[in-house]
Amino acid sequence: MTTRVIWVRKDATFREMAVALRNYRVSAFPVVDDDQKVIGVVSEADMLNKEALDDEPGVISGILHRRDQAKARGVTAGDLMTAAVVAVRPDDTVEHAAKLMYDRRVKRLPVTDANGRLVGIISRADVLSVFDRTDEAIRQEITDEVILGQFLMDPRTLDVTVKDGIVTVTGRPETSETGHEIVRQIRHVQGVVAVRDRLDYPPPERPVDRFDVAASFPMD
Repeated sequence: MTTRVIWVRKDATFREMAVALRNYRVSAFPVVDDDQKVIGVVSEADMLNKEALDDEPGVISGILHRRDQAKARGVTAGDLMTAAVVAVRPDDTVEHAAKLMYDRRVKRLPVTDANGRLVGIISRADVLSVFDRTDEAIRQEITDEVILGQFLMDPRTLDVTVKDGIVTVTGRPETSETGHEIVRQIRHVQGVVAVRDRLDYPPPERPVDRFDVAASFPMD
């Protein structure tokens, strides 16, 4: 996340925000109260409604959605902001932030502490920065922290190669379930673009049938 955040108060004027958008090259502002708690977000889209406003009132409903009409007439951050804030915590995963951005169609997420106070902001570029990791760093984490650390397996049991963030894993896991779980954990390692599962899975163990057990001990 970025800790240097451009934020505004509820009474910030339209002109002040327009100037800040241009000067700081940001696409949205968190709106905070006197306690630095996030109470809303103003985006470029919210402000662009003003440009769509026509002099004739009857034209507004034909151009804008009903819920945007009030924003189009707004003159302060409080008028324009979206109050239903989508935010993340500092310890949330990158995957969680990416999913929120995708689901809510937003470009930036405020980062707030347990009390809702603004501590930073995360952008799409921040989320994508995890893919800057080197192939060797990714491979090292998989062998040391996943295979050895989580599954207590000798890393030499499986062969892990990484090329351009694409992981190929080969070898024979102890059980089919263990192999599938290892692959699942590898997908969550930061920087992994894709996983090529080339494991030689052992056949699933056949549950012991009680009749087979009885047959092995014939009754007199």
